[in-house]
Amino acid sequence: MGVVNRRNAVVGWAVVKLGKRAAKQKAKDVVPSREAGGKAGAALGAAVAAFFGVLAFRRRRGGAADD
Repeated sequence: MGVVNRRNAVVGWAVVKLGKRAAKQKAKDVVPSREAGGKAGAALGAAVAAFFGVLAFRRRRGGAADD
């Protein structure tokens, strides 16, 4: 009898399916809910990113104009 047979394949398939389900549930439990930050948190993050983008752009453009 070989190591790879139908019974072991079915058991392996079941273990992978249950493992994926458990991993997804654990990941969902770790991530905070959207209600905690809401749209205000996303807007704040976008505003901060835009601010630093403008600073980087101005710094780069200002350095090229001085030469």
